[in-house]
Amino acid sequence: MRTRLLSFITTMVLAALGALVPVAQAAAPGIDKPTCTAGGGTVQYDPGSGRWICAGGSYDGESIN
Repeated sequence: MRTRLLSFITTMVLAALGALVPVAQAAAPGIDKPTCTAGGGTVQYDPGSGRWICAGGSYDGESIN
């Protein structure tokens, strides 16, 4: 009985954390392409994270929206 309860609680906690990840990513601030290029950077795809980023310039490493 205790194993089932612990398993159920673990499953619920992991499901709640899994649901929060997209919300945290959506809330992350980012910039747009014109802002990146105006700051002296270039827009590049980062295959490690699977997102577009601003490389160089004032907004180096920022996510592109």
